[in-house]
Amino acid sequence: MTIGWCFDNTYYKLSKAFKEDIKPVPVKKPELVLLNKKLAENLNLNFSNSENQKLSELFSGNSLPEGCNSLAQAYAGHQFGHFTMLGDGRAVLIGEHLSKDNKRYDIQLKGSGKTAFSRNGDGRAALGPMLREYIISEAMNGLRIPTTRSLAVVKTGEDVIRETSLPGAILTRIASSHIRVGTFQYIAARQKKSELEELLNYVIHRHYPNIKDSKYKAEELLNIVLEKQINLVVNWMRVGFIHGVMNTDNMSISGETIDYGPCAFMDTYDPKTVFSSIDQMGRYAYCNQPIITKWNLSRLAECLLPLIDKDQEKAIQLATKIINSFEKKYEEKWLNMMRDKLGLFGVDEKDKFLILDLLTWMHQKKVDYTNTFCHLMNEKIKEDKNYEDEDFQNWKKRWNERLKMNNNTPEKYLKLMKTVNPLIIPRNHKVEEVLEAAEKDNLKPIIQLVEILKDPYSHQKNILDYQTPSNLKKNYQTFCGT
Repeated sequence: MTIGWCFDNTYYKLSKAFKEDIKPVPVKKPELVLLNKKLAENLNLNFSNSENQKLSELFSGNSLPEGCNSLAQAYAGHQFGHFTMLGDGRAVLIGEHLSKDNKRYDIQLKGSGKTAFSRNGDGRAALGPMLREYIISEAMNGLRIPTTRSLAVVKTGEDVIRETSLPGAILTRIASSHIRVGTFQYIAARQKKSELEELLNYVIHRHYPNIKDSKYKAEELLNIVLEKQINLVVNWMRVGFIHGVMNTDNMSISGETIDYGPCAFMDTYDPKTVFSSIDQMGRYAYCNQPIITKWNLSRLAECLLPLIDKDQEKAIQLATKIINSFEKKYEEKWLNMMRDKLGLFGVDEKDKFLILDLLTWMHQKKVDYTNTFCHLMNEKIKEDKNYEDEDFQNWKKRWNERLKMNNNTPEKYLKLMKTVNPLIIPRNHKVEEVLEAAEKDNLKPIIQLVEILKDPYSHQKNILDYQTPSNLKKNYQTFCGT
């Protein structure tokens, strides 16, 4: 039996400061719940000849594949603005797998037991949050937004205690790496320049080898990560995604969406939308995501100062210049994204007002964000009388006039709009429905939902129920699961 693992564990070779060598804590009775066969194919892994029990042992960490070197990564983080030394308190990186096209992927078991970084935690995860991460991360991949992926979920046969007793589970997460802004914060806090240089060189070698010969590596890395994060958050804003817990330890250096805790998608358009039960002040609300991205990048810049220039004042000036480029770059990319959502080609000085007037109307009328753009594409969705509103009709006249510019045609603008406006998103009520069914061992709804979310821009049969805004109570909350 050949599964096809090809491990080359470079992070394991870094200094001791970066990690704890540790194996997953065995579980009593592992049981495979979900296996992402398509992702396995993309990774050149073949599980077709493996019995479910063997797979359960593998994805629970009870048995580890040959060639892996398991470890818990060290990192720090500003959690809701407060600095804390953290690390993988409930996850173990078993190694880095190389696919046939030589792409490198971290294979991580999330919920795999206590580590040196667990503090007072039990190192475990509950089934619901792991299934939520599976759903949302795969949905984000379908939406063509950079993301970690989910390969498998297993039940552990053990309960975890949160507010109540819940079934335990382990998620196998795939990422281009798990290096975070918080990784740099952890190493910078140790105040050993050699370790900081080691991390910088490792990140550049692994993710951005095109700058490895630069005289200004630290500056260039900061610039690259800033661009990556702007692109990522503009994409989140495009589809109404709210991460919910944008701590610095949840910002990936590779530019992937990472750590799907209390995340959710916005239905009714409201810039101040918050779902996370722990975000009492709205720090990570939908409208604050760009602001927090810049704040997090500023923390990365602070870590890199010793490597930007020996003269601290000069280093601060250089880093500040990069960070202060954020607003202009973000606004430009956000405006272009919104132009795409409205099918607009070229640039007109009135575009910003056209866009903001639509968003203001959506907010005032409490209409659905995703479905408004579906309506503008003439897609058949649930009838909403708001679209007959006089103010909206007047706005549409202005929009139609703008559409005529730059040799635009209905064929051209609809084609553009359909590439960026999803017909479906993971509606909160559907996510809750399938999670509830899965807790009762009915996996059919979650499998069906994940399948539909793989292709969110295309017409599919019988998806009207998946396009309907959530009917959940107004103060609907999501939870981290820790």
